[in-house]
Amino acid sequence: MTEMPKFEMPKVEVPELVREFAEKGVKQAKDSYDKIKAAAEETTDLIENTYTAASKGATEFHMKALDALRANVNASFDFTSAILGTKTLAEAAEISTAHFRKQFEALTEQTKQLSTLAQKIAAETSEPIKAGVSKTFKFSA
Repeated sequence: MTEMPKFEMPKVEVPELVREFAEKGVKQAKDSYDKIKAAAEETTDLIENTYTAASKGATEFHMKALDALRANVNASFDFTSAILGTKTLAEAAEISTAHFRKQFEALTEQTKQLSTLAQKIAAETSEPIKAGVSKTFKFSA
């Protein structure tokens, strides 16, 4: 078997300028990677915080809506019971009028409460997003 010729790599000195350029490129790539990694971590935290706030708010809203529903159903049962116990048409009309007035006031108040709660939830849910966007713009400036 014949032996393969051995080629030696010539020892070439890399010019200082090329070395500096390469080191600078590696440093810039590492800095860019660190910035991208930090931004990704911040975005993940932002999404988690937003989801937590939205989830908590949705639960709170649903509980308030269920309370309103429960109150309205109980009022309807009370009305039905009262109307069935009337003896005259005038008494039934009086009970109906009182019930409808009371229900209108209750529904108005429930609507106000749910609307206020929805606005609060929207503000709390958007707060992490606003903070993240604000931080991002400050970071990139």
